[in-house]
Amino acid sequence: MDWDVIASYLPQYEKAAWLTLRLGVIGIVWAIGIGLVCAVLQYDKVPVLRRLVGAYIQLSRNTPLLVQLFFIYYGLPKVGIKTNAEICGIAGLAFLGGSYMAEAFRSGLEAIEPIQTESAYSLGMTRLQTLRYVILPQAVSTSVPAFMANVIFLLKETSVFSAVSLMDLMFTAKDLIGLYYKTPECLFLLVVFYLIILLPVSLLGSWLERRVRYAGFGS
Repeated sequence: MDWDVIASYLPQYEKAAWLTLRLGVIGIVWAIGIGLVCAVLQYDKVPVLRRLVGAYIQLSRNTPLLVQLFFIYYGLPKVGIKTNAEICGIAGLAFLGGSYMAEAFRSGLEAIEPIQTESAYSLGMTRLQTLRYVILPQAVSTSVPAFMANVIFLLKETSVFSAVSLMDLMFTAKDLIGLYYKTPECLFLLVVFYLIILLPVSLLGSWLERRVRYAGFGS
């Protein structure tokens, strides 16, 4: 292992890591928003829209992110919708992540026994109050493990961004290996930077799960 080589590559990996993290965070935020909307539509059994959401979830979860990125990056321009690589990466991550988040949130909502909603209504609580004070606090406890697993999964999926020429961590590693054949050093830095990004998220997820459980939410 040549540590001088590793030191010389650090600035490129640092830049790539910030790009990976930025696009990952933006994509995950959009995925959370999409997931919440889809989960509520399914939970409330909204006619027509519920079926459309179900079709979207099946399409998204059963096609690889790489295929989705190719469709967005190479396919959409054919019908006049032009975009750049960064927007493509964010859109692909949001499209894929939205379906996983929707299922995580839906499982949390549907874990609440109907009797609790009925009891809240019988006490005079409005639908919004029931959702805020009865359903959501318990649903959060159930959804946290799946939610954090999805966040980690989506951050790891950013490695596919290199397929649309984004200078993320994976692209940087492959580029440097191809140019200088310093494979051990490049792979070492790749693993280290992914751990720097993902390990704190994993630890935060474990802490958050315990925190929510000990706070008394859920069963």
